[in-house]
Amino acid sequence: MFIISCAKIISVLLGIVGALFIIPISVALYYGESDVLLSFIIPAAISILAMFAINIPTRKIKISLKTKQTFLIVALSWIFASLMCACTFYSSGYFSSFVDALFESVSGITTTGATILSDVESLPRSINLLRCLTHWIGGMGIVTLTVALLPLLGIGGFQLIKAETTGPEKGKVTARITTTAKILWLIYFGLTVIETVALMIAGMDFVDALSHAFATVGTGGFSTKNASIGSFNSAAIDIICTIFMFLCGINFSLFYYLIIKKFSDVYENSELKAYFSIVVVFILIITFSLMPTYKSFGTSLRYSAFQVVSIITTTGFATADYLFWPFISQVFLFLLFFVGGCSGSTGGGIKVIRWVILGKQLNNETKQMLHPHGVFTIQLNKRVCRKEIVFNVASFMTLYLVLVAITTVIGCIGNLDILTSFSAAASMVGNIGPAFGSLGPSNNCAMLPDFVKLWYSFAMLAGRLELYTMLIFFMPSYWEK
Repeated sequence: MFIISCAKIISVLLGIVGALFIIPISVALYYGESDVLLSFIIPAAISILAMFAINIPTRKIKISLKTKQTFLIVALSWIFASLMCACTFYSSGYFSSFVDALFESVSGITTTGATILSDVESLPRSINLLRCLTHWIGGMGIVTLTVALLPLLGIGGFQLIKAETTGPEKGKVTARITTTAKILWLIYFGLTVIETVALMIAGMDFVDALSHAFATVGTGGFSTKNASIGSFNSAAIDIICTIFMFLCGINFSLFYYLIIKKFSDVYENSELKAYFSIVVVFILIITFSLMPTYKSFGTSLRYSAFQVVSIITTTGFATADYLFWPFISQVFLFLLFFVGGCSGSTGGGIKVIRWVILGKQLNNETKQMLHPHGVFTIQLNKRVCRKEIVFNVASFMTLYLVLVAITTVIGCIGNLDILTSFSAAASMVGNIGPAFGSLGPSNNCAMLPDFVKLWYSFAMLAGRLELYTMLIFFMPSYWEK
């Protein structure tokens, strides 16, 4: 029964991804890119046909899932979606090996934005659009999209979304998980449309605007230009992308609360306050450190705001090579590698809420030392939160740092220097994209050995799925009956 349920869910998910291929297919037809058409059409057709072939004969069989099984389904869903896009990239003829195509695909789906390509402007526009589309698909979550479009998952839908959604606190903004998923995706779609229009007004053509809207709202970082957003040399475009990156680093549930006028839930949100404070403080620090470089407060603020928001939301866009900035600017940017966006956002990383919880616990520990008989609790959003959440956060942080350490060692084995290896590890696990050293914003990952690319692909998937969904299979307790 589980095999049938698993096949039904994954086939539907891949069928939906295949249906979204109509977007790059349309662009390929419009621009006469006939040499890559079959690369889109064949995987899309196979996935859609497989969906019908599996689900029509089994339509009367109800999907039944156990908690343990949801982790496997979500992990397999992301792996198969990555493989599907990798096949498209590789068959297009623009990637030298399947490992390269897989790395690019995983980087796209996980919204990391690291690339093995040195000249993206030489790619067909449809391939570039697909690269950015993978960010959009993975940003809100491919399982969440499946639940939103087809309520076939029933009660198991919430368990699947919990295994995919980011952040330590996961819940429903409405009573039904299907309705919640639809609301979140409608908000996501709305932000994409608004940014696309704004970028077109600022000077981009439709395909570039749509591509960068996909990458921005998904907080991914792929661009259709070699110099990323900096290629457009437009203050208006920089400002638009900065605003939308910032917005998409916020918990999407808060946008819904704004729509239904539950303003107190937004105003009292502890994570949002911390997120806003971190962004403002880091922008100001880096702005003043850039004054000797750009000789203008306005220009320094523009570059600082863009790069700070790009890194904290794990988008990874660039308007300048920050490796040429003052050392103090680089230090503060590197600190943001370990912050991340808000829970329930499209941003990756550790998440602001976890730092808020640890900060509050540190404050309580200090109070406990001064007042041994006192009773202190952690409050989030002016509500007392569960005690065990501190242990959950501590466990996650430990596992996160362990994975970063292992990934650093793998990079060093691949002949990367320690700075490059450590920053790349933080970047891959945090789904950021650019790093420091030889993998800075002006470089790419093409020179990495294949085994490093494969490990980085695993690290990106683990980071996007909050570690446990991918790492749980290596724990003996998972396989115990």
